[in-house]
Amino acid sequence: STGDKTLYGEYLVHAQGEDLVAGIATPRNIEGMAVENPEMHRQLVETCDALERHYRDAQDIEFTVERGKLYVLQTRAAKRSARAAVKMAVDMAEESLITREEALLRVEPGQISQLLFPRINAEAKEQAQQDGRLLGMGLGASPGGVTGSVTFTADAAVSLESKGLAVILVRPETTADDIHGMIAAAGLLTSRGGATSHAAVVARGIGKPCVTGAESVNVFPEEGYFECGGVTVKAGDEISIDGATGEIFVGALETIQPQVSEENDMVTLLGWADDAKRLGVRANADYPRDARVALEYGAEGIGLCRTEHMFFEPSRLALVREAVLGAYFSLRRPDDSAVAEVYRAALAKLEEFQTDDFEQIFLQMDGRPVVIRLLDPPMHEFLPGHAELAAELAETRSSGDASAIRKTEEVHAAIADMREANPMLGLRGSRLGLVYPEIYLMQVRAMMSATQRALSQGVDVGLEIMAPLVSHANELERLRETLEQSIEQIQESAGTRIEYKIGAMIEAPRAALTADEIAEFAEFFSCGTNDLTQTTFAMSRDDAEAKFLLRYVEEGILPENPFQVVDRFGVGKLVRMACDLGRKARPGMTIGVCGEHGGDPSSIQLFHEIGLDYVSCSPHRVPVARLAAAQAAIRDADTAA
Repeated sequence: STGDKTLYGEYLVHAQGEDLVAGIATPRNIEGMAVENPEMHRQLVETCDALERHYRDAQDIEFTVERGKLYVLQTRAAKRSARAAVKMAVDMAEESLITREEALLRVEPGQISQLLFPRINAEAKEQAQQDGRLLGMGLGASPGGVTGSVTFTADAAVSLESKGLAVILVRPETTADDIHGMIAAAGLLTSRGGATSHAAVVARGIGKPCVTGAESVNVFPEEGYFECGGVTVKAGDEISIDGATGEIFVGALETIQPQVSEENDMVTLLGWADDAKRLGVRANADYPRDARVALEYGAEGIGLCRTEHMFFEPSRLALVREAVLGAYFSLRRPDDSAVAEVYRAALAKLEEFQTDDFEQIFLQMDGRPVVIRLLDPPMHEFLPGHAELAAELAETRSSGDASAIRKTEEVHAAIADMREANPMLGLRGSRLGLVYPEIYLMQVRAMMSATQRALSQGVDVGLEIMAPLVSHANELERLRETLEQSIEQIQESAGTRIEYKIGAMIEAPRAALTADEIAEFAEFFSCGTNDLTQTTFAMSRDDAEAKFLLRYVEEGILPENPFQVVDRFGVGKLVRMACDLGRKARPGMTIGVCGEHGGDPSSIQLFHEIGLDYVSCSPHRVPVARLAAAQAAIRDADTAA
């Protein structure tokens, strides 16, 4: 299990192998043979060494001794743990038994993940299963094992975490309003959603174990309990989850914490991977803390900074709501100075927050490329839900204050008007920036100010501004013109020139089909394969995974979940088309991928074949992507040879 170069095994005296299998005899440790029969032990060691050199791999052998002669009955490649696989590969390469390229191919990328996340002790898990403490199963959405007290609200998770308690946030599903609780929680469990649901994507991004789609778990957050398999679990009770397997256990189980700094063999192996790979590996990072983790794991830059995540901080959400309502009313009352003043004030305060955030990210990345995506989601996502609005309206009406009632009803009518039948295909992405340009201009001012601050501290900045959900070249042309006018004014006022790029996120089929036209106004592309998969398959990923997608995979209708492994012949073809058309119009154009597929080894193989420049994934999957990118390059070289 450790990968140490030593003889490990057992033997029996005056017995047969069947006696060991049947458990009717107690074996002795192989080390005892060195004392009991030194000559035979010496022959066994020499034979094992010879077999390992011949097969160039650790061997699992069966042997017998008859009349003083050693016979090897069988030999095969030895099974090994993740840690052992890495150590064996590195040791054998350093002994020149295999090449570094062979060493890289000997380790599965998924095995690297096992060394980076806390995991539940295997013996403790087996005992819990025998004791009937396995509550149920969901989808393993983000790896790692964790134990914690159950809580049902994001605010409670933050409160308990501040007191030093490990908590597992249990929800039917998560929304943007839960972000602060998800960050505070040690792990996440949802009864709905799939491997690319909100909970899953956020959990992978912040490195938290997560189980989603546990349909046998009935969650009653208002009442403070959930039921599963006839067992009721209340707030404060302890449970354990395994984000790799999807298992849910009652009670606390022993966990093993990783010590990444002590994984010297993994560091060596990944260094070889960096030498072998062609694809760059960046990270999706929304906060300065994410950027720090990304660098620790070897990221070469930030391939996606989702600015909306910064808005979901509890201290900022009220301001964001003011800005959203200000945007709505300013469009409908362009001559109302009071509305304009409230809108400007909210944006000015948000600009301060964003400037600070961007500055800290730039300082962390120290000249490496940072792709910042302009605000993407529909605006109603920042607004209160129906239940909260109804309660607020009822309270206001009970006060009898006619002016307050009128104002509250006006706000509620605006929020109702902003809600859309299909928000993912509605007023979002670049459309949002064209309808409400003040929001994007605020973000660009923050980027420019943050860049100037970093430069004044002697830190270079690799700023890349990305327009989301571009579906027509005219959108990007108009948007770029607006942004560049503002940037030029800022630079003239400051008396400095700032290097930057403007690019487009390719996440709609039309964008891929007309990538040559869009490339006239974009200096880079980043393929958002999450939404590109949704729009190509005409599937809502949350609904599909909850209702039918897993059945499709089980019955062979689809070979794999396309939200986990990129659809090579549909979505992959669109990515290839975007790459070819984009570079035809703009030779040498930088093109990457920033969806969840950027951390999937099989998808990385395809992205290498297409000729993309980089993949971007959650910080904790960067080591996986580095190894997968190296393996893709090695296989490509072998095929060419």
